[in-house]
Amino acid sequence: MIFFSVSSMLTPVRAIGIDLAPRRTGKKDLEIRRQEFHELMISLGNVTVMQELQFRRDPEYHTFLPAKVIEDLLIAVQEFKVNTLVLNNIVKPQQIFALGELLRPHGVTVWDRIDLILEIFTRHAGSAEAKLQIELARVRHMGPRIFGMGMELSRQGGGKGAGPRRGVGETNTEIMKRHLKEQERRIFEKLAKVTRSKDLQRKQRRKENLKTVALVGYTNAGKSSVMQLLTKKENIAVNNAFFVTLDTRLGRLFLPTVQRSVLLADTIGFIAELPPDLISAFTSTLSEALHADLLLQIVDLSDPAWRKKVAVVDKILQNLHLENTPQVFVGNKIDLLPIRFGKTKIQKEYREKTPVFISAVTKTGIEELKRTIAEQIFLKRQ
Repeated sequence: MIFFSVSSMLTPVRAIGIDLAPRRTGKKDLEIRRQEFHELMISLGNVTVMQELQFRRDPEYHTFLPAKVIEDLLIAVQEFKVNTLVLNNIVKPQQIFALGELLRPHGVTVWDRIDLILEIFTRHAGSAEAKLQIELARVRHMGPRIFGMGMELSRQGGGKGAGPRRGVGETNTEIMKRHLKEQERRIFEKLAKVTRSKDLQRKQRRKENLKTVALVGYTNAGKSSVMQLLTKKENIAVNNAFFVTLDTRLGRLFLPTVQRSVLLADTIGFIAELPPDLISAFTSTLSEALHADLLLQIVDLSDPAWRKKVAVVDKILQNLHLENTPQVFVGNKIDLLPIRFGKTKIQKEYREKTPVFISAVTKTGIEELKRTIAEQIFLKRQ
């Protein structure tokens, strides 16, 4: 049980966090899950977490959480005056509806992992583009829930012994589905204007033969710090929190060895257990990565779970059809590691990504990184 509080001017949340991990999850992986969930909650801002609970068990078919856990939860809700239950899991629409129905009379809203991430996105969004993409992601996330809620209401209205029938719930579902589809269409129209503007900018850069290098990586790996160091931009937010970067940030990087400049693009951080639909909602923000000549995968080597996170990033890049884009493995935060941290092993393991080891804090390895970028873009293919 962990107690902590974060204050801000945003709407306050008093929450209980619950993580249902698969039964066979090992102790090490349990701790990794718990730590990431904790950091996600912190990143929300203005949240007071009254309890964090973790269980190794399968979800219940109807309400996701077991009856005993719900019973204890209701006691804690009253004791701590909780208004939000946050689940560190992606929950089926019917399950979150059923659980929400049990907790709604007690003034408690239920979020799953995607709701939590979208809420963090909302609170960190700055540009109109980022806000539109979050709106699109919310609409896509709500669609299946509306359908599941309608089917649940339809079943409840069937009476004893009756099967699913056409009723109020189903009618409302159709109305909401049409409404969401119309919302999605309007958002796409607005995003299309942004996309056209970016396409024109890219065409102009191609005419100037200006190459693009995109920074990618797991959230909070240090991408913004590396971006700030390489471009010397002072207005880049660097925080120890998840999803601080939602807007694409661009800057020029001069490469002394070839006497050429490239455009550097910082992108949204990736995270585990995000459906492809949610990722695809952010293709506008990821557009620079989608058209990049080179990807720099920034890896926090001080994180014990960095290999798992590299695998997550690789999978997302594959889903975005970027697996064939040349890539450099940038091992960051080596200032936090012992002198012998297994550099040779990492070089062999990720040799196809030409590993470079840096510290954005001490600036160690930055000149080598610049040389590697120049070689990959201007020399390797000649």
